[in-house]
Amino acid sequence: MPELPEVETTVRGLARHLEGQRIARVQLHRPDLRRPFPPDLVQMLTGARITGLSRRAKYGLIATDRDHTLIFHLGMSGRWRIEPDAIGKHDHLVLETEDGAIFALNDPRRFGSVDLVATDMLDSWGPFAGMGPEPLGEDLTPAYLRRAFAGRIAPIKQLLLDQRIVAGLGNIYVCEALFRARIRPAKAAGRVSLAALGRLVPAIRAVLIESIEAGGSTIRDYAQPTGELGYFAKSWQVYGREGETCACGTSVARFVQGGRSTFWCPNCQK
Repeated sequence: MPELPEVETTVRGLARHLEGQRIARVQLHRPDLRRPFPPDLVQMLTGARITGLSRRAKYGLIATDRDHTLIFHLGMSGRWRIEPDAIGKHDHLVLETEDGAIFALNDPRRFGSVDLVATDMLDSWGPFAGMGPEPLGEDLTPAYLRRAFAGRIAPIKQLLLDQRIVAGLGNIYVCEALFRARIRPAKAAGRVSLAALGRLVPAIRAVLIESIEAGGSTIRDYAQPTGELGYFAKSWQVYGREGETCACGTSVARFVQGGRSTFWCPNCQK
């Protein structure tokens, strides 16, 4: 599944071509993805000017001068294609700008979603209501995490994946950040010291920023809007490396938490 860096990479790629453009034509090639397209999507977007693109957690936001924002989620295999050679059977939403540029939302598995929300209601929109701070924002601090984890016996890795605590963190990047911060994934969150959280916050930021700069991680068929593949997977230190040797000489281990694989080094993370 495309995670925060993949969505950020997508948004930045689209912004270079879409921001300030007016949408001349909107085509829907099926009625739904994970859920139906908004009934007024074509009407609201046709003729609208794109005023900005941004990201919230793992959602991309395309703001318009119609006081509405298109919100997309890439699901398991979604991606935007810029100026495709031809429109394919999995290009379910197609936007054409006044200058003739084509942008196609491609989603073979159809686990993604598209919503249209009044811009002044974004903070109260269902999935955004109650979300924690952005991991790349100033509100994520060691002190904040200590308050959020106070008295909690759940494993720290599980709580970092809770969108109510931190918005947008996914399995790959939590595994990598905990490794860099030298924190055991199964440790009770409430027992993690402030000093350790002081290592964790910059580790979270660093691993996300490095992945964004690398174009994200290539998982299955994820690609950037330009069609290029992200290559951050080459920099994984523990994720997906069960049985391989850590830099310390210990074998990377794996166990299952909450139905997801956790990768870690038993020597470095204590």
